[in-house]
Amino acid sequence: MVSRVYMDYNATAPLLSCAKDAMILAMDELGNPSSVHREGQMARRMINQARAQVAHLCDADPAHVTFVSGATEAAYHLLTPDYKMGRSPIKVAKLYISAVEHPCVLSGGRFESGDVEIIAVDSQGRINLDALQQALSNHDHEQGLPLLALQVANNETGVLQPVEKALELAKAHKAITVLDAVQAVGKIEFSMGNIGADFVFISAHKLGGPKGVGAIISQGEVLMPKPLISGGGHEKGHRGGTENLIGIAGFGASCLYAKENIYNFYKFSKLRDQIEGNISKIAPDIVIYGREVERISNTICFSLPDTKSETLQIAFDIDGIAASSGSACSSGKVGESHVLAAMGADTKAGALRISTGHGTSDEEVKAFMSAFERINKRRLDRRKVAAA
Repeated sequence: MVSRVYMDYNATAPLLSCAKDAMILAMDELGNPSSVHREGQMARRMINQARAQVAHLCDADPAHVTFVSGATEAAYHLLTPDYKMGRSPIKVAKLYISAVEHPCVLSGGRFESGDVEIIAVDSQGRINLDALQQALSNHDHEQGLPLLALQVANNETGVLQPVEKALELAKAHKAITVLDAVQAVGKIEFSMGNIGADFVFISAHKLGGPKGVGAIISQGEVLMPKPLISGGGHEKGHRGGTENLIGIAGFGASCLYAKENIYNFYKFSKLRDQIEGNISKIAPDIVIYGREVERISNTICFSLPDTKSETLQIAFDIDGIAASSGSACSSGKVGESHVLAAMGADTKAGALRISTGHGTSDEEVKAFMSAFERINKRRLDRRKVAAA
């Protein structure tokens, strides 16, 4: 029997041994990557290797990878009204986002709140393409360009957005496009060349790399946003500050692992369907969100009637199961989910999310199922007492 079961990979994936090894090697490099002496050049080679590994995962050009501190910084960097085409400034007048975006995008970045338009989603959490088309058609280009920012996969439900169709609409209206691929890269095939977005951002710790490092990947270097952090000329002037060599080395290793093991992730679709089938038999009144549409293979988001998500989360935790009641990027707060609200679901009870990964074992799945059965039995017993 396992003592603890970790089923919160969407919040953060356990550090891979290959990433840890790469970080330990980087710890022995004493040079500053910007220094021209031998020690500096050794550090620079490590960063360039990691840059190539990140690019390889996303089928991108290594020259178009910019390292940042994580996805939140990346979003704030990219969501700005100030861009340049070469040396010519470009004004972006309005930001368009879906109602189910991660909080780092939903906050609007460097846009004023009045310049952010939220596009509705359907009952499964997919962006309403007709509403997006209407919003972009009404955009006043005399004020500046539109910018569309969209998740590839939702962090709470795992639902995949109709990215290709949304990008087609955006490009038809001359919009700059930004994709949040944090939950998607490493779980589905992803190619910068095929997807066609101007910018994509990803995060290391969702892939089994270290926390505190991420990357922005661009189609080129002609169109670029005004830097969020200036000074020093680091990362070709796109992001000032000495690079986090240790974190970047671990990031690169985790990307290489993800690329080499991408097909193993497809087995999780079968596992997900198996788990959902079993919990639906145990609790026929369960609500599973996004079940009718395409999702990433490792995520299940569900509600049990008459049971609050925080109650479920605590119950599972006591039973040795680490699960989540939503996004972990809300300072540990438990409250109503803006994702479920946007989908038109009952948000009072909330939902529980379980997310698996490469380290998830059959024994852990069995332990989760046993815990679910016990917790559901207690729920039904309480219902009988209340009805008596």
